[in-house]
Amino acid sequence: MAPGGSACKEVVESHSPVADYDIASTKTESNPTTMKNAVSYVGKHGIHSNNGVYELLECPCPNGHTLCSNCKIRVHNCCPTCRYDLGNIRCLALEKVAESLELPCKFQNLGCHDIFPYYSKLKHEQHCRFRPYNCPYAGSECSVTGDIPTLVAHLKDDHKVDMHDGCTFNHRYVKSNPHEVENATWMLTVFNCFGRQFCLHFEAFQLGMAPVYMAFLRFMGDDNEAKKFSYSLEVGANGRKLIWQGIPRSIRDSHRKVRDSQDGLVIQRNLALYFSGGDRQELKLRVTGRIWKEE
Repeated sequence: MAPGGSACKEVVESHSPVADYDIASTKTESNPTTMKNAVSYVGKHGIHSNNGVYELLECPCPNGHTLCSNCKIRVHNCCPTCRYDLGNIRCLALEKVAESLELPCKFQNLGCHDIFPYYSKLKHEQHCRFRPYNCPYAGSECSVTGDIPTLVAHLKDDHKVDMHDGCTFNHRYVKSNPHEVENATWMLTVFNCFGRQFCLHFEAFQLGMAPVYMAFLRFMGDDNEAKKFSYSLEVGANGRKLIWQGIPRSIRDSHRKVRDSQDGLVIQRNLALYFSGGDRQELKLRVTGRIWKEE
């Protein structure tokens, strides 16, 4: 029995392998690792290393088994080899070995060809510009991820979103019985403009106790690229007008995050119905806008 260990009765081991818009229904290969210095092994008792790796791997524990923190959770803190309690002892030897490794980014197949020390690699991958994007569709929870061309094709083929070429738009959003709808999402529209793609969102939700509508634009790319563009949205009637101007948010930010920050054109429902005309029993809201590139 390992020091401080206790036997486990059972171990479970697992492994990871100009249009009207009505409301939309809501809802390898292993990469090679490179050692900075070579390690050579000679026979069972004649092991030697020119950088001390063998000494680092000498384990004073009787059983000497090691497991990463993720796998430790999956096997319920019991060693899958000897079935003893793993305890909470850090393996300093393997931590030192990890520090000596240089590894490629896990998004190498998406275009990142940088090499990093082990611990720097983990930090880099959280912000790698080649990491996949989440699907920007807001009408339902979609788990699809990929690069921009993949997501554009996915939006068109699977979500059947409207695709438009051009940097100006004039859309009319309609909904009967708007007083009965507190939360709604209209069909997403994607614009191809300046060789890039932009997503136009329109939603109804409660802002505190007030029912509101909100329109906003998201950029299909990273935030540093989104800042190269600006857009404006305009709505009005009867001699009144509301205008919003801003920078499109990257789809790295979820549509809910953008909506909750109110980073877009927000219209109180009573005013939206006033703009719609008639007896205010049906929403007929015309939103115009344009996208331009900052010099």
